Amino acid sequence: MSTAAIAALVIFLAMFVLIVTDKIERQWVSLGCALLTLVVVFGFLMHSADAAMEALAFKSFAEPSFWYAGAGSSESSSGINWATIIFIAGMMIMVEGMGQAGFFRWLCLRLAKAVKYKVMPLFITFMLMSAILAMFIDSITVILFLAAATVELARLLKFNPVPFIMSEIFCANLGGSATMCGDPPNIIIGTSLELSFADFLTNTGLLALISLVFVVIYFFLCFRKQLVSHTDANTVYPDPSDAITDKKEFILSAIIFAVAVVLLVSHAQTGLTVATIGLFIGIVTLIVNAKYAKELLKKVDYKTLLFFIGLFVVVSGLEQTGILTVIANFIAKVSGDSVMITIAIVMWISAIASAFVDNIPFAATMVPVIKALSVSTGCHINILAYALAMGTDIGGCGTPIGASANVVGISVAAREGHVIGWGKFCKYEAPAAIIVVLISMIAIFVRYL
Repeated sequence: MSTAAIAALVIFLAMFVLIVTDKIERQWVSLGCALLTLVVVFGFLMHSADAAMEALAFKSFAEPSFWYAGAGSSESSSGINWATIIFIAGMMIMVEGMGQAGFFRWLCLRLAKAVKYKVMPLFITFMLMSAILAMFIDSITVILFLAAATVELARLLKFNPVPFIMSEIFCANLGGSATMCGDPPNIIIGTSLELSFADFLTNTGLLALISLVFVVIYFFLCFRKQLVSHTDANTVYPDPSDAITDKKEFILSAIIFAVAVVLLVSHAQTGLTVATIGLFIGIVTLIVNAKYAKELLKKVDYKTLLFFIGLFVVVSGLEQTGILTVIANFIAKVSGDSVMITIAIVMWISAIASAFVDNIPFAATMVPVIKALSVSTGCHINILAYALAMGTDIGGCGTPIGASANVVGISVAAREGHVIGWGKFCKYEAPAAIIVVLISMIAIFVRYL
């Protein structure tokens, strides 16, 4: 192993340790490690300006195929995936615009009213809504508004919100696995391997749908005795229309959301890339909400975007120094060129690792690994991509720190005096994660092998 490879690996491991310890904000960790990669690995050790430029990937903006897939392939195996960055930023702006118009609170109250504010039907409805919304909106955002709405309804209907929040967290992660835009790891996998929204929906989407049936039954059995309402005949329920702050903005935000979904579903046919779709949706949202434009831009999670940028550069260091090829060859050797064992290893390693470390950097690290595995084992790259997606998305459900949605949901509950500790979280979430990963693995074997 070369000196440059050792340095790249040390920088990557140091980044992981610093992210897990959470002593320094993760965007500064990834950017600092990215700078070290550029200066130490590509500069001092490799003496390669080309390697540094490939990692930064600025040239991708000038390529027509970056904006329109019909112009030819612009796939880059290394460097910052700017399509991911632009797409996530555009979706963040859209979601903030929808929240500003009261869309999410209205939706929660409307569903509660539809089931006549009965706790158990509400419990199942919120699980399904969490999964469905997370297919199109970042799971962090879904949990933010769903957990807040749950606490409000729990106060009104006098029930324990913890079972709701825990089941919503899991279903948000599960729903996010169903589409390319549902979870950040899927965005990374999809844009890196040129998979479409439809590719994910018809593959991981089917796995998520099958798993959702078992998950709803599982959580129902776990919490059925805890979900009891203590309301009386004098309880006054809020009207869903009260959640709408501006009717015109509400309608426009709903239209923008529908357009975004249509563009994502059809982008394989239209040739529009996710970068173009994200940019278009973001700009339209800002134009429609012109008076709130500055406020919406301020609410964009720039820390996450900066974290992604640094992360991609660090992973590029691993790839360009050959570390990822070594990992892929090791997995191929362990699997003995068995496609079935390779899929199982990719899925379970992804799930276990994602339970303890952020699944975003892990997914970015594994994309070039599964490319190499596809070549060495003969397994189609798409099958490995779906195994990786399900492993990273669902494995993160196993512990409170495994996914960002987990941290957000637990924080919302804690602010309202409902503490969810490691023991309680893992007691219910870890078995659900194992069930889904096992179901997904079996389904992949049956469908593709």
